[in-house]
This record gives sequence, C-alpha cells and structure tokens, in this order.
Amino acid sequence: MVETRKVQVTGGSTYTVSIPKEWATENGVSAGSEVAFYPEGDSLFMTPRTGDERTEGTLDIGDLDGEELIRAVMTMYVSGFEIIGLESARITTDQRRTIREATQSLVGLEVLEETRDRVVIRDLLDSSELSINNAVTRMRLIALSMLNDAVQALVDLDTDLARDVIQRDADVDRLWMVVSRIFRATLRSPRAAEELGVSREVCFDYQSAARQLERIADHATKIAHLSLEFDEPLSENVTDALTELHDDAASVIGLAMDALFLDDNEAATKQANRARESVQDIDTHARSIDELLRELDPTRAQLLGLVVDSLSRSADYGGNIAETGLQKAAPTP
Repeated sequence: MVETRKVQVTGGSTYTVSIPKEWATENGVSAGSEVAFYPEGDSLFMTPRTGDERTEGTLDIGDLDGEELIRAVMTMYVSGFEIIGLESARITTDQRRTIREATQSLVGLEVLEETRDRVVIRDLLDSSELSINNAVTRMRLIALSMLNDAVQALVDLDTDLARDVIQRDADVDRLWMVVSRIFRATLRSPRAAEELGVSREVCFDYQSAARQLERIADHATKIAHLSLEFDEPLSENVTDALTELHDDAASVIGLAMDALFLDDNEAATKQANRARESVQDIDTHARSIDELLRELDPTRAQLLGLVVDSLSRSADYGGNIAETGLQKAAPTP
C-alpha cells in the first residue's frame, strides 16, 4: 500500500516529512531513534540506524545429510547470515564432516563452535572489503582459462590438465556464491550498495554476468571430462576446427565482458553488439564442424559433438553477457 506525505518546512530552512506509524512500530523506530538516508538517483531510501551486530540465523538440520545439508549451508550463506547456527537433537559425525566440507567450499566461513547438538559457523569476511567487480573479474579469468585448457587437454590428450580443469570449477563456484551473497545484500539494504560504491542496478548486471560465467566454467568442466574418454589422438583437421571454434567463443566472451565493464556507454554498446553478432557466425561454424564429424567413428563423433555443443553454448552465454552490457549502457528513464 502506497502512502503519501506532504513535505513541510520547519525553522524556515529545514524540510521535514512524517513517517507511517505502523512502519515505525514494526521497525522499532520511536522518538529519539536515528534513521539513515541513502540517496539513489531521484530516490531517497530510509532505514533504521542499527548497531554493528552481526546477523545470525539458525537452522534445524534434522535428518539432512550429504548434498541436501551442503545446499542448506550454502543457502544460509548466500542469504547473508554472518553467524549460522546449525542445530539438531544430536548432530552425527557424518553431518559434522559434511558441514566442514560445505564450510571449506565457501569464501570466508569457518566453524566457530561445536557441541553435541549445535554447530556455529561464522563469516570472517569484512563486508567493506568485498568487491563484486573483482569477484566477477576473477570469475572471468578462471572460466576462460578453464575453457582454453579443457580444449588443449583434449587436443593433447593431457589427462593431468583435464583433471586440473575439473578441480578449478570449485573456485568459480565459490566466487559465484560470493557474488550472489553480495547481490542479495544490496537488495536487502541500501547501505550495502553504498559500501560497495555500486548501484543496485549495476550489481544486478554483474550478478547476471557471473551466472553466465559459472555456466561457461561448467561447460569447460564437461569438455575436460569428455577428453578423458579419448585414448587415441584426434586428426589434425578436427583439432584445428575445435581450436578455432574455441578461439571464436572465447573472443565473444572477452568482448562481452569488456563491454560490461566499460564506462563509455557508446563504446560499450558498439562492443556488445559486435559480440552478439559474432555468436551467429559461431553457430554456422559449429554446424560445419558437425558435418566434419560425420566422417568419424560414431562413438568418437558423438563425444566430439558434445564438445562442439559446449563450445557453442559457451559462446551463447557470452552473447547473454553482451545483452546485459547493452542494458547497462542503455539510457536510464
């Protein structure tokens, strides 16, 4: 329900406006309370001024175990809780092991306290030192290096390199969780966006791009797994075709990410459009490779077809990032 208030002038120079009593009561605001104001364009956000208490959440883990328990911890982390209490009538040894595994897979968490029926996890990250820009940039570097190395592992039949790519996927996942956590924090509180020095709209753009980078890393991991299925080297014409397709896909992703981070809106728009147009050429290129694969043994052709599909999809995700770059560079209403 929208409520309106009339701005008044007191003391000849001070603008004042009343706040709804129901909102004030629900948020513990009364006479003498302090509130904080955060300007954002033509909007002004007000929030109760609170201390530096860390947000704490408690979850009854009951019979949760394995992947379900890991996901539960991750959900609490992304939701922004800085102290996470996991409780049960009796926490089993397997649950404790899983909680430690989940904690180690997330940036900044460590187990603070353990008792028979409770495990407390604390986030040690200083929110003022977090940078969504740096996290997304790091994701870009890792995802692109994974994609390059996955194709190289296939060309060279380098199993060690393939396994290294698979392991690096966890690094991208950790950064994706950090980006998601930061983004959700900006939705909850204008203070979070102010501390970042980035508007909530831009945070949304970065989070959208990070999601695409996480998917690109997944496809690099898939290619690395597929490379382990080959015992004999690929023919030179096939390796050349795959390498060229990778280079084209990586170029699209790089162009799109550069456009996303450009401050010059005109230049960003041109670069993002270049990236989007290149995706169509890659689709044509991928279809020509499919024709080449028809001459191979059916099993090898099927595996290589999956590699081509992953490279093509990675380019599509680059196109999605370019679309986000266009939206970021577009004039604001």
